[in-house]
Amino acid sequence: MAARQRTEGGEQTRSALKHQAIMDAATRVFMAKGYPGTSMDDIAKLAAVSKQTVYKHFSDKEKLFTEIVLATTDRVDALVDLVADIPADADALEANLTRLADQLLTALTQPQVLQLRRLIIANADTFPELGAAWYEQGFERVLGTLATTFRHLADAGLLRIDDPLLAANHFTGLLLWIPVNKAMFHGGAQHTRAELADQGRAGVAAFLGAYR
Repeated sequence: MAARQRTEGGEQTRSALKHQAIMDAATRVFMAKGYPGTSMDDIAKLAAVSKQTVYKHFSDKEKLFTEIVLATTDRVDALVDLVADIPADADALEANLTRLADQLLTALTQPQVLQLRRLIIANADTFPELGAAWYEQGFERVLGTLATTFRHLADAGLLRIDDPLLAANHFTGLLLWIPVNKAMFHGGAQHTRAELADQGRAGVAAFLGAYR
């Protein structure tokens, strides 16, 4: 019995490793070739498994694409923690928001994040429910948490806010509009680390000019 359990455990581990290898390979191929240009053969070759193994784990390309897209929403947890952790300190409000802006800009302008954003937007008409789910489980969670944080800061008298969710959209929009839109049209990272820091400070200044 013990020997059989060890064998089954080993098989499960190998299966999990193959599953992850397929996911990693699929992510790379989809980002490089787009959804229409990607084949299960491409994914199998990069993952170093047979095409039959790919189909054993994922019944078709659409299910594989869906899983790799939704798996990225797990990374949002760290951003949610960031926007929830702003102390109600009047003297350090601008410094704390500037630090948050810097962290958000750094996270959301990573090349892989921008590539994924392009991939989802490019296939939004084909997979509208997937795009909506990715937004709701990802960026919308960040906005909702930031809105709650702004409400707390307003209750403490640090900000003047009637609509916290709108304020959260204004804050992130001031930060992301220039670098993200430029990257969407030009491709790749278009701003240096220093330029992103400058945009973060300018965005925070504009936000506080409207809401403090």
